[in-house]
Amino acid sequence: MKIKTKLTIGIGMLFLVIFMLSALSGWYFNRLKKDTANILASNYSSLEHVRGMLGALEDLSEDPTAFPRFEKYLQKQLSNITEEGEQETTGTLAQHFLALQQDSSSIKVKTAIRRDLGELLDINMESIGRKEKIAEKNANTAIIVISFAGTLGFVVAFTLLINLPPAIANPIKELTGSIREIANQNYRERVHFERHDEFGELARSFNSMAEKLEEYTESKLDKLLRSKKRIEALIEQMHDPVFGLDECEQVIFANHEALKISGLKIEEILGKKVQEIAMGNDLVRNVFQDIVGKDNAQQLDRAAMKIYADNKESYFEKEIIDIHVVPTGERNAQSIGHVVLLKNITPFKELDLAKTNFIGTVSHEFKTPIASIQMGVTLLENERVGPLNQEQQDLVNGIREDTERLLGITGELLHMAQLESGSIQLNLHPSEIVPIITYAVNANRSAAVQKNIDLLVNIEPGLDQVYADDEKTAWVLTNFVSNAIRYSYENASVNIEVRRVNEKVIFSVIDRGQGIEPKYLDRVFERYFRIPGAKKGGTGLGLSISKEFIEAQGGMIGVKSEYGAGCVFYFALKGVG
Repeated sequence: MKIKTKLTIGIGMLFLVIFMLSALSGWYFNRLKKDTANILASNYSSLEHVRGMLGALEDLSEDPTAFPRFEKYLQKQLSNITEEGEQETTGTLAQHFLALQQDSSSIKVKTAIRRDLGELLDINMESIGRKEKIAEKNANTAIIVISFAGTLGFVVAFTLLINLPPAIANPIKELTGSIREIANQNYRERVHFERHDEFGELARSFNSMAEKLEEYTESKLDKLLRSKKRIEALIEQMHDPVFGLDECEQVIFANHEALKISGLKIEEILGKKVQEIAMGNDLVRNVFQDIVGKDNAQQLDRAAMKIYADNKESYFEKEIIDIHVVPTGERNAQSIGHVVLLKNITPFKELDLAKTNFIGTVSHEFKTPIASIQMGVTLLENERVGPLNQEQQDLVNGIREDTERLLGITGELLHMAQLESGSIQLNLHPSEIVPIITYAVNANRSAAVQKNIDLLVNIEPGLDQVYADDEKTAWVLTNFVSNAIRYSYENASVNIEVRRVNEKVIFSVIDRGQGIEPKYLDRVFERYFRIPGAKKGGTGLGLSISKEFIEAQGGMIGVKSEYGAGCVFYFALKGVG
């Protein structure tokens, strides 16, 4: 039980006893007051009336007002009948008084009246004595009850006096002695309170502290030093740059590779805060910008960092590892610092660049033979060369479709190679909107006719120009329309809408196809991604290239879809005017 609870119960009981003692005292005092008032109100009044009648009886021969006085006191007595036998005696007295009024000189009647008055005195005196005994009994009972309640209050108070101070003082005394032992470096000292109150919690916290101190003092310093040197040697031999920070964001280690790429010396960064170092070193500022002022879990920065080191450009991936430990005697992990690892991905970057160059070269070289094939197909379809039978015509049509598809794939690969190499050129200028849409519609008209799909164009009135690269924008819109036709049902329609929202011009392509499941919406613009179960065709590069083209122009691209009701692919570019 908590000490607070004990104090509440003890003081509450004491208060209850005091309240009970006060209530009993008031009740008994009130009862005694009523008994006294009863004696005064009834018996004492009867005695007063009897005395008045005796006085009037003595004055009958001398005072003419004696009879009225006697009658007055008799009437008061008749209205103050309170004791047993008093009614009969008073009635007899009234009869004798009537007889006295008829014969005022009768000694016999006067004697009878005196006897009646004496009986009234006796009755009331006996009643007074009886009520006095009752009042005395009640007073004795009150004394006993109040004494018992007072004794109970004394016992409760005495119990609190005996038990409460030691219950608080003894644990404090024991804890004080243990603290002195800890101060004297006796870290084996423990406090043993088999309690479940505040002192029990204090004892457990004290023991946890003593255990940590004991563990710290008993650890072997030389073993710690060897472990530290082993870790430092391991970090120093790593081929990747490594920085270490403590929980206060101070640099605690940096290997040779880290110093080499940063151009700093160990004494220039060791023990200093990264904010201070970053003020004079751009590389350090770039490396630690994700840590300063933030609580980072383990994270990997996939954006490659370009660093000039060893007289060449190198590429690194930054990995931030947040170090957590569980202190002895505790349950929750605490952060003790960060390790920043820069993985050298230069060889992979060079291979990727070689791949990009190869794809660009091959895609460019493919265009010449593909163009020759297209020319050959055109010549075969010319009737002046010679007529073709139906089978030959079907073969030529197949060759033409495959050639166009191959040319489209080659174009996408070439665009991708240009994007990856950074050699793509943008020509941003105020461009007419109608030619861009006309190009996209004409490029997809044949595919739309084959599926009997209507291409509906809706341009907001007064909207003529957009700030964009018209060639790249037309390519993106063509890709959107092509996908919409491919995934729309036959005899449907595809809407191409252009409208202005604030300072942006938004191009939207709306189809009525199956739509895209919500779980795939975030991935449609990923390179090579194709929705499982989708119709065959395409390389999975078109939307990715579209995203690169639009974002390179400072625009925004996106998709909305209600599965089963179609899609809306859109992009927004800067308006003109």
